[in-house]
Amino acid sequence: MDSAIVQHLIDNILSAVATEASLLTGVRDAIEDVQHELTRMRSFLIDADKRGASSAGEETSLTQVKNTAYDVEDVIDMFMYHINSHQIGGRFAWFLRRTIYIPETLCVRHKIASKLQKINNTIKPISELNQKYHDDVWDTNVLDELKVSLRERYPGSKIKNKFWSKSRSKIILTTRKDDVARHPSIGIPYVHHIQLLELEEAWELFCKKAFLSSPNRSCPPELESFSKKLVGKCQGLPLAIVALGSLMYSKNTSQWNQIYSSLNWDLSNTPELEAVKSILLLSFNDLPYQLKHCFLYCSIFPEDHEIRRKRLIKLWMAEGFVEKVEGSTLEEVADSNLVKLTFRNMLQVVKRNEFGRPQRCKMHDLLRELALSISVKEKFGVVHDGGEEMKECRARRISIHKTDGELKSFTNMSKIRSFLVFNKTLKTLPLGSKMLRVLDLEDAPIDELPDEVFQLFNLRYLNLRGTLLTKLPNSIGKLLNLETLDIGDTQIKTLPRGIGKLQKLRHLIMYYRYIGNSNDFKCFTGMQVPSNITQLKNLQTMGTIEADDDLIRKTRSMTQLTTFGISKVKAANETDLCISIQNMTCLRSLGIMVTNEEETLGMDALSSPPPNLRKLILTGKLEKVPQWFCSLQSLTNLQLHWTRLEEDLLPYIAALPHLGLLLLINAYVGQQLCFSTGFLKLTRLEIRNLPPLNEIIIEKGVMPNLKSLDIDSCMELKTVPKGIEYLKNLRQLDLKSVSMELKNRIEREVRLDFPKVKHIPKVYIW
Repeated sequence: MDSAIVQHLIDNILSAVATEASLLTGVRDAIEDVQHELTRMRSFLIDADKRGASSAGEETSLTQVKNTAYDVEDVIDMFMYHINSHQIGGRFAWFLRRTIYIPETLCVRHKIASKLQKINNTIKPISELNQKYHDDVWDTNVLDELKVSLRERYPGSKIKNKFWSKSRSKIILTTRKDDVARHPSIGIPYVHHIQLLELEEAWELFCKKAFLSSPNRSCPPELESFSKKLVGKCQGLPLAIVALGSLMYSKNTSQWNQIYSSLNWDLSNTPELEAVKSILLLSFNDLPYQLKHCFLYCSIFPEDHEIRRKRLIKLWMAEGFVEKVEGSTLEEVADSNLVKLTFRNMLQVVKRNEFGRPQRCKMHDLLRELALSISVKEKFGVVHDGGEEMKECRARRISIHKTDGELKSFTNMSKIRSFLVFNKTLKTLPLGSKMLRVLDLEDAPIDELPDEVFQLFNLRYLNLRGTLLTKLPNSIGKLLNLETLDIGDTQIKTLPRGIGKLQKLRHLIMYYRYIGNSNDFKCFTGMQVPSNITQLKNLQTMGTIEADDDLIRKTRSMTQLTTFGISKVKAANETDLCISIQNMTCLRSLGIMVTNEEETLGMDALSSPPPNLRKLILTGKLEKVPQWFCSLQSLTNLQLHWTRLEEDLLPYIAALPHLGLLLLINAYVGQQLCFSTGFLKLTRLEIRNLPPLNEIIIEKGVMPNLKSLDIDSCMELKTVPKGIEYLKNLRQLDLKSVSMELKNRIEREVRLDFPKVKHIPKVYIW
């Protein structure tokens, strides 16, 4: 893992040299010398990462190089901080730079050049020594080695690269990687995907191992509570269950109590779990170094925390874990990294969208403990859980899980690059590091940011979602390297003009949520933004903003947007808004909300919607169904709020080839909804707050893949949808705020509709 960290640091150094070349005058030669020595070690590091350190000396060398690379990063970051702090400001700051600051800057350049030269003198002999290792490095492909072994064992076979001989003997190959199981060398494989154990199966397996000497291998009553907690900890993973059961076999009652109280996997101090650790390390060591960083990063989230996909990939980007790939955006590459980790079963997907794309994921407890142990060892990251005081944090990343509201125990955080908070009582921020790249304060109960935050020139990611903030100062414009700003679900209603200076900003996530029923018209609205926001040419995500005539006209230049939301739209804005949307050819997500529930949402001027539009949310009265609805060939998610259409919507959207989610909230004023054809990919249907609706009809063969049906606040509906029995793949039916008659037809004495829904595993009536 040392080598993976060093490779990442080298990449960051190369990037700094290339991007900030004009600012590195006077220290560039020293940086390039260090860069040269680190680059010489790339091949050695890559090979060492694949095979692991072969000797204590090699391990020591790797540690030295890692520490040196960290030192280089610190020096360069400090220099860039000094230079950038003098470059922010207006004419007065320019005058100071040209007069007062020149001697100071020259002094700083000299000091930094001296530090870099000293580092170079340290790393050069290490580099030369390790060059010897590189000459003897071996690297063997696992499948090639296996094929050679099989040829030696079955010399008469034709292992044609098939994994069987003429005698048709078979080989079972176990792997966490699907592409290995389907490798061409195997021939025509039968791939069996092993599922996690159900609770009863997990319990049975645990008892077989933990209570081997008990009658019928049954759990003693006094240990049943402890045992079930421990089995739940394994989350159905057979390897973990077997290891834990074997561990508990020799323990007495007091030891059971101790282990139950701690309820954590201590991989380093539990010999019985070493086998599990070694097996999981095989999967970790097989990861490319970029994926190793992405995997380790997930361990700084709390145990069992469901990690949002969009949050995670933006954090990876800010950390520099995502490599540029020609023809793809950084977001697409990061998305691919997430898929690869789930593909290798290194992350568990806990929620997918209507087409199986991961929306939320988490780490299995055992894998998380493995990742944490590596992270601490390599100074990659550390978790503070309120226990032992941490007077000095040497790791690059710190995640706060438990605290008493203040972090008094931290006195030295100069090495920190990322600071994340998962504690809802934290009220003060110990911002000891000027080089932070990531500051994630989601849901922290803070109502004001200290001035130091706006001096963090290196900050790439600032997450303030769910905090108590009511405003942002104009000094937000000093964060020139900021790429992601998340202020959703805060009390902020207006953005300062300084936001227009953030030319590197890629994602601006903003909306103001009202407390109330989500079926209401005004459940959220946008924020007021300055018109200079349209000058941000790297901005991909912008939503949701409050409309004004001038701003709408200026957004037509923001052709790079992929996500756009706008509220308080008026009928008079129709032409200008449609022109702007038509220019946004990269748009994938669009949300439009009118100024009040009586305002008409005019969308007829949109002759050709963005071709890649996947998500569309319209809030406001529609006089008729827009004709362009039927051309939304890429649409997967359609939500209509308070459109109150008199015209039947369904014929316009039934044939959309990718529509997976349809949400209708007070969207139709008719008495009947008839799904007579199409909706072949629809997996989720929500029908809410349709007061006149008294009948839903589903023809046979329509919505064959529907998995979830939600009916809410449709009081005139007296029976379940006619034809619901045809929905064989329906897994969940939610009925909320429905008539007593409908409720009784399912669950009470009458139960007339019960035969129609008995095939549905989960039926909830609220």
